[in-house]
Amino acid sequence: MLLDTLARLFGGVAPVSSGKLPTPMGLIVPHAGYVYSGAVAAQGYAAMAKRGKPDWVIVLGTNHTGLGRPISIAQDGAWRTPLGDVPIAVKIANQLVKRGFPVAEAAFLHEHSIEVQLPFLQYLFGTDIPFVPVCVMLPEFSALATAGARLAEVVRGTNGAVIVSSDFTHYEPDGMARELDREAIERILMLDAPGFYHLVVRKRMSICGAGAITILLTAAMELGWQETNLVSYRTSGDVTGDRSTVVGYAAITLERSTDA
Repeated sequence: MLLDTLARLFGGVAPVSSGKLPTPMGLIVPHAGYVYSGAVAAQGYAAMAKRGKPDWVIVLGTNHTGLGRPISIAQDGAWRTPLGDVPIAVKIANQLVKRGFPVAEAAFLHEHSIEVQLPFLQYLFGTDIPFVPVCVMLPEFSALATAGARLAEVVRGTNGAVIVSSDFTHYEPDGMARELDREAIERILMLDAPGFYHLVVRKRMSICGAGAITILLTAAMELGWQETNLVSYRTSGDVTGDRSTVVGYAAITLERSTDA
């Protein structure tokens, strides 16, 4: 059933390039139920897959539970989905730990934001594609900026990908959600990490992966990923027809310009 769902979301064709991802890149995708946000996520993954297969993936997930540390990493083992076991990329995880990412397994006990991304990766790139799970709350900007700079050190010169798992505005009328998300996405597309972070804090925005997005934006600036693209944006109202209270979903790519 899961394979059928993924095949339907990708239109029956896995849009994978025959080669490796030529340079590292970033991707923001949602993590709601596949019936609500799966189409947006699939469009984001398709945009990445057309560029090539990453050697490994770091998934910066939302911390919905408050367990673990403000930024938490799992260092070894494997995660199981209905499609098979996905191994943690131990070498990459160790490099992040050496740069200050705390190991805190508790953060992953009841958290779904990372695991819902794994079937997309398995469907496109093989069931055993290595990944690193990182769970992120919303600490002070300085902590997130430091993590982004350290992340960039690990990613630079590789063929890896960094994925942020985040939904956008939660439980607002459709028009309001779209306006709030427009403001936030504008700052993401400008790679304005402090501007995005302080907008979220000032307006008390309900973007659940705001901390993870801030880390990605900081890393993107360090890595020279100047090309950003909003691949898809929808709200749950586009699926249910109920626009009285919705959740926003966006897929955004970040990468080095082909002209650079």
